[in-house]
Amino acid sequence: MRKARGPDGKVLLDDKGKPVMERDPVRYGKGSRWRLRYIGPDGKEDNESFERKADAENRKIQVEADLLKGTFIDPKAGKVTFRKQAEEVIENRVLNPSSREKMRQRLGNHVYPVIGSHEIGLLSKRPSLIQGLVRKMEATLAPVTIEVIMAHVSLVFSVAVEDELVAKNPVLSKTITLPKVVAKKLVVWTPDQVFDMQDALSERYQITVDIGAGLGMRRGEILGFGPDDVDWFRGVAGVNRQLKMLGGRLVFALPKGDQTRTVPLSEMVKFALAEHMRLFPPITVTLPWQKPDGKSVKVRLFVSNRDGGPVLLPAYTQVWQRALTRAGIVPRLEEGEARGARYREHGMHMLRKYFTSALLAEGESPKAVAEWLGHKDGGALLLKVYAAILPSSEQRMRRTIDAALRRPTEKDRPSSDGPQTAQEGGR
Repeated sequence: MRKARGPDGKVLLDDKGKPVMERDPVRYGKGSRWRLRYIGPDGKEDNESFERKADAENRKIQVEADLLKGTFIDPKAGKVTFRKQAEEVIENRVLNPSSREKMRQRLGNHVYPVIGSHEIGLLSKRPSLIQGLVRKMEATLAPVTIEVIMAHVSLVFSVAVEDELVAKNPVLSKTITLPKVVAKKLVVWTPDQVFDMQDALSERYQITVDIGAGLGMRRGEILGFGPDDVDWFRGVAGVNRQLKMLGGRLVFALPKGDQTRTVPLSEMVKFALAEHMRLFPPITVTLPWQKPDGKSVKVRLFVSNRDGGPVLLPAYTQVWQRALTRAGIVPRLEEGEARGARYREHGMHMLRKYFTSALLAEGESPKAVAEWLGHKDGGALLLKVYAAILPSSEQRMRRTIDAALRRPTEKDRPSSDGPQTAQEGGR
């Protein structure tokens, strides 16, 4: 209802001097019956409507308490859609171009079609809608992929909470459950498989096995590795960049995690690199840095394609998969059979796993191996994943005590004309 007004615009009064009420032609029969008015933190009047008086009174108590504590959230702030909020987060977040592209792709493919048009204010109050999103993804995605996507969704809501658009992050609700990620059994190539794979590749690309298995590099790092990254005298190799596809274009970028690293260079790998350069001289490549429109950078590379250019990652994937079949690591596909998970399980990351397992099995420090791999966790992940192949404390203890209690032989004793040191053998 509203106050009735006469032709002069003045409020009409009844016999008792009270305003005459009439039906509001716009709101009558459409709006909620009860309205709560209050002054918000910005000093402006705001209002909310309710069907029941009790709901309006309860909201009044909550608003007054939130205003007093300074935790009031304007309900109109949550009217923005999840998609709009997510796109703003993606643009404003400090991410490298590749990470930004992947985040947008994951949300666009799996989240926007389900909750993209929903208001974040509604979603924050309805964790069941978020659980529905999880259930939808379970039909087509692996648990580990769902975990990554839900981390993106949680980030969008966390930013909304910090910006005071919503009061809480529904992803953190106790009622939200994600599918359990089951750890896969560790599979590491045998030395024979490594050598068979190298033999199955053409001579031009055999060096990728030496670099991957001997320096622990990722695929993009191998293809972006060059002679100027090697300190031949000190015997170390720098992992300073990677080749990657971004927006359909080839670019140079920092290694994963945006950190460079240095790896000791063994004599066998050093010899393999030198022999490769003799057979296939390094090429000089100029590409944008970090993004398609980035500054051009000129780099000499070890690995080149048959036309003397840089190796495109999709093209090398095909080269690698054909070699897997020739080496007998992956069975030949049947007619019309799609290339599936069995090819992905034996990607170039198997060389990196071989490098890691070879060092850990010999008792190398997980912390040192983690640094050579470019991990930031100080070896915690390696201890978790590769625990089965680490020498046990009992094995190390036995070797140490055996060495400590071994009676010196004449060969071990110092010569009479050399420096004298006290040595004891026996029990």
